[in-house]
Amino acid sequence: MSDQATDLFLSLTPERVLDAVEAAGLDCAPVCHPLNSFENRVYDVLLRDGTRVVAKFYRPGRWSKAQISEEHSFMTELVENEVPICGLRPFPDGTTLRQIDAIWYCLYDRFGGRAPEDLDDESVERLGMMAARIHNVGATRDAPSRVRVNADTYVRDNLAWLSLNDVLPVHLHDRFMKAADAVADLADQRMGDVETIRIHGDFHPGNVLVREGRFHVLDFDDMVVGPAVQDLWLLLPGRDTHTVRQREVFLEAYGHFRDFDRGTLDLIEPLRGLRRVHYATWLARRWHDPLFPATWPQFGSEDWWTEEAADLEDVLAHSAAGGVATGQFDADAPTNADLFWDWEEPPVEPVEMPSVPLASILTRTATSPETETV
Repeated sequence: MSDQATDLFLSLTPERVLDAVEAAGLDCAPVCHPLNSFENRVYDVLLRDGTRVVAKFYRPGRWSKAQISEEHSFMTELVENEVPICGLRPFPDGTTLRQIDAIWYCLYDRFGGRAPEDLDDESVERLGMMAARIHNVGATRDAPSRVRVNADTYVRDNLAWLSLNDVLPVHLHDRFMKAADAVADLADQRMGDVETIRIHGDFHPGNVLVREGRFHVLDFDDMVVGPAVQDLWLLLPGRDTHTVRQREVFLEAYGHFRDFDRGTLDLIEPLRGLRRVHYATWLARRWHDPLFPATWPQFGSEDWWTEEAADLEDVLAHSAAGGVATGQFDADAPTNADLFWDWEEPPVEPVEMPSVPLASILTRTATSPETETV
């Protein structure tokens, strides 16, 4: 079976989801509710005692066992240091990672909540302190198997794949490649000897849950080794004066727990460009998954690639201008939908599994973000 076919979770029927959860010593009721995820498959599973757990199945071929183990180690350390995250539920033997049908999976206790609708100054202040605490733990050790945030991993490797697979329209190929290469060179120039540590890597508001007035961070699936500023700009991605002011609120709060290198603020624009190239390639790599064409029907069109090239050129122009705030609202700044492809999707309705052979029921795929999975 090809690598593309393998990563479609074809063997992951609801029956196998329940088998995986029961292997953890839990007695499942026949109710399986698909939750929010494009990259992985995540299910809310009802237990016989009326409680629920969440089972997360990693897309085959994406992460190695060592990479997932480093993610789990980071999360465990955060819990031990009383950082409020949605933590893992250990299996009976104390481990947190198992395999079924060559698919790695883990469990979480179900944790309700909602993503913050708007980040006011108080929320930004609290998240600044939380980010600093996450980074304090992240700085205590390395994660040698995890992805490094740099121009090679986020741009050059992806450009090589795009070219090899003839993804871009011929007449836009050189324009996109030229802009992306320039972003990569800019990132090289500015990253230099910048400290890199374990960070969340995808620290946007959709990966924060609010419950009874308390914030909890979830979804460390994209944990990386990178500069601390990555978690700042993703939380506050705008270029307008309001966002720049809120960054100061974030940094002041962050400073209560950890020093922040303000010189790394000039990495925000190249990091924005790196993310856009990474995003475009991610869509192209996943296009064989039917969920992706259904969700991004515009992807791959001439207009889409023209906009992507223009966005990279805009990053370069803004960097050359010194990255100065452009006003109360920057009409050209990427929106949540642009930067966070797992943002604000509709909820998925629960699925109760009837009393028929479970293997005959096709697994439903979720179409919304992992913002209420645990």
